[in-house]
Amino acid sequence: MDKLIDKLVDNRWFMKAVALVLALLLFDAVYDGSDKSGEVNVPGDQDTELIEDVPVKSYYDTDNLVVTGVPDTVDVRVSGPKSHVQIAKTQRDFEVYVNLSDAEVGEKQVRILVRDISDRLDVTVDPLYATVSIQEKVTKEFKVEPEFNQSLLGDGFTSGAPSVKPETVKITGAKDVVDRISYVKAALDVKGPIEESVTGAASIRVLDRDMNKLNVAVDPETVEVTVSVKSLAKTVPIDVVRKGSLPSGVTLNSIDLDTAEARITGSEEALGQTERVRVEIDLGKITKDGVQTLPVIIPDGITSVDPKTVEASVDVTAESQEDQEDAGSEAEEDEAETATPPAEETEKDETKTFSNLPIDLTGAAEGYTAAFADGSGRTNLSVQGPVSVVNGLGSADFNIFVDASSLSEGEHNVPVKVTGPDNVSWKLSRETVKISITQKNEEA
Repeated sequence: MDKLIDKLVDNRWFMKAVALVLALLLFDAVYDGSDKSGEVNVPGDQDTELIEDVPVKSYYDTDNLVVTGVPDTVDVRVSGPKSHVQIAKTQRDFEVYVNLSDAEVGEKQVRILVRDISDRLDVTVDPLYATVSIQEKVTKEFKVEPEFNQSLLGDGFTSGAPSVKPETVKITGAKDVVDRISYVKAALDVKGPIEESVTGAASIRVLDRDMNKLNVAVDPETVEVTVSVKSLAKTVPIDVVRKGSLPSGVTLNSIDLDTAEARITGSEEALGQTERVRVEIDLGKITKDGVQTLPVIIPDGITSVDPKTVEASVDVTAESQEDQEDAGSEAEEDEAETATPPAEETEKDETKTFSNLPIDLTGAAEGYTAAFADGSGRTNLSVQGPVSVVNGLGSADFNIFVDASSLSEGEHNVPVKVTGPDNVSWKLSRETVKISITQKNEEA
């Protein structure tokens, strides 16, 4: 048997026959004439992916037209062979675009197209269409309005109107959008508190009348804004105002303050009217040497003072009881010798301050106008005299004025004059004011 098999194996025709039979058997096992699966793709090789936020390009005459309404991005769904789908998703080497090369001014609906993608893929764009507005492009020049937040200023500081450089910018956009421009603003973005002049770059904001931002091109996009800042503070002397009378037998030698000046802060007008502040000391409570803490008193319009209190060193001489009795005896003897009637008790003095009184301008020559050059025509008036007189006085009892009758055209420092009751003395916070004399404009 083995010899027979060896003989058959050595026979090449036998081996060819065996090979043919095996091939037929394999073909029959694989091929099924009724199976039509070869006519479609195998499901395992198909795929679908959604590619989100794909940028959209627009092709149109950018020199003369402005196009709005084209979406910035769209979603693209691709279906097909898995390998092609994955390449499209990962590489994104296709382009989504709208073609407006031949478009005319107006509104129209255009289809969003896709190119440079495999033709074996089914492509769907969402949205498929866009309603676009095609308008004439225009360029106009606008003045820039600089802005500055006053709340950023430090305490005791004020600012002038901000300035901007350049003062105008060129704005390009669709004609109907440019026609809607109401404001072109540049706000200086700085951190407070600000206590000195500041300059910085500010971005341009283009707004309509409802303060909505408009989509336009600005040249330049930023400008330089400068804000001038100055202090609303100054240093003034501290006056000591004595109230009441010393007790019997006490002689006041001196009152010395630990600081002679104070720094005040307030409005520009109030600072112009305030030349000094004061502390008040009650003489009736002084019986010996000592130190008193006194508050610094400020007029209306002044918001703060530094220091708020001062130390007043009081030096007095107090007579002993024996000296007072001897002095009393001597006085009685002198009174008896002179046979003069007893003197009336001297009434105590009182100080009263009238704040923010108007200064009258009088005497301007015909054809000329007189005005306060520093913008402030007011002053404070301190009145001192007997209590019964001072307490009955009001601001109407005094006339505060300057006489411009002898002044020529220009600016002049003029003394302030006061008329009032004879039995009191007074002192002004402003001894002089600056007056501007100008010629009136004659009507044509």
